[in-house]
Amino acid sequence: MRVSLAIILSIMIPGAASADAPGGTSASTIPAPRPVTRTLPPPPSAPGYEAWEKFANDIRDMWPRMYQRVPERLRHDPQVRAEVARLMFEAIAQQSLVALGDDVDHPVFLAWSNYFLNLGQPNADTVYRRAIISPGGSYRLRGTAGSLSILKMGQFGLLPDQTGGGIRVLAYNDFSRLKLDPNGRFDVILSPQRPAGYAGDWWKLDTSATSLLLRQMSQDWSKEKDPAISIERIDMPARKGRVSAADIERRLGDVPRRSYLMSSFLVDHVEKIRKDGYINKLRVLDVSNGGALEGQFYYEGAYELGPDEALILEAKVPSVCRYSSIILTNDIYETTNWYDNQSSLNGAQYDVDKDGVLRIVIAGKDPGIANWLDTAGYPTGVVQGRWTDCSEHSIPQIRKVRLSNIAEELPAGTRRVTAEQRETILRERRSAYQQRPLW
Repeated sequence: MRVSLAIILSIMIPGAASADAPGGTSASTIPAPRPVTRTLPPPPSAPGYEAWEKFANDIRDMWPRMYQRVPERLRHDPQVRAEVARLMFEAIAQQSLVALGDDVDHPVFLAWSNYFLNLGQPNADTVYRRAIISPGGSYRLRGTAGSLSILKMGQFGLLPDQTGGGIRVLAYNDFSRLKLDPNGRFDVILSPQRPAGYAGDWWKLDTSATSLLLRQMSQDWSKEKDPAISIERIDMPARKGRVSAADIERRLGDVPRRSYLMSSFLVDHVEKIRKDGYINKLRVLDVSNGGALEGQFYYEGAYELGPDEALILEAKVPSVCRYSSIILTNDIYETTNWYDNQSSLNGAQYDVDKDGVLRIVIAGKDPGIANWLDTAGYPTGVVQGRWTDCSEHSIPQIRKVRLSNIAEELPAGTRRVTAEQRETILRERRSAYQQRPLW
């Protein structure tokens, strides 16, 4: 096959001559690169657009509203102020996705909570995806089930981005109970009543449900395979017409209010734990109004550490356990960066000592212990754990020790890692998480 040298040059060298262009030259229709723009020029004159102006004003007003919700202990700290701004930004991004995908007749599972949308204190092992539905509608879910530790779907009523309060869970559906074809594919109808004459898989849809939330929970990020799931409404036509101006403006107007309600929902949760006296000790976390996953037992407590201090968490591991994990959060209840740090550990990632006890070191510096939870620069925050579908639900013991004395506080056989091994662990961890479908 012969390839023109002019074509090759035009690909390799921007602006290279083309024999096909008149006069042997080509003129790009794309403007040439300009210097980086740091600021925008003054806006030109234009007629007012009420829907956009209201959106912009409501976004601006989020800051004073959030400032009043942030605990007094934190609100004057410049670092925390920036993190509160990030929390609001995350909520705006989340709710912008909701607004763009808000179509009960043509739903799609969109990203709801993850490292980049760090709202509601997401579990590091879980990919959360949400679809908006119409109460009383009929839907069909198809796809491949994957091989995750847990894949369940919650039917939800009102959520914090609508009310600013708790979460109504109406029902849970477990994908592990579906029939799969030889290729690992499933096909299930979700509706208020089973369709007449239908013999396939069917889940009853609560007529109060307004959204569906997927929980894709993985313990071995590198080996377990996430599902591929589609959703369609089957009691309405498949074709979708042009979205009306009124509907677009409604969605736009919803974003600031929902963003504020979502970002402010748990911003003072850590402070409440501290005021209850649970600093460097743990208690049961009642999430009956928090969208708890069925079969999951939660515990948590605030932590507070100095530069040469560490916490040792000790727990008897249940004899039977489908899933378990321990994570950290910061003071405004964002899950601590588990993407670039070992700030979470689950049952496939931690080591259990020969006596059946799980021992984890929580510290801001690497203690050289395999079971390390990195506070990642946060001297205060929260320790939270989960036992899911386990035979026992113990609350771990926790004690503060000198980090410099950590070797004396742990059994002789405790697995240790070198700095080089830690670097490898973190890089492999980050790579495995990136390869999960978060969006």
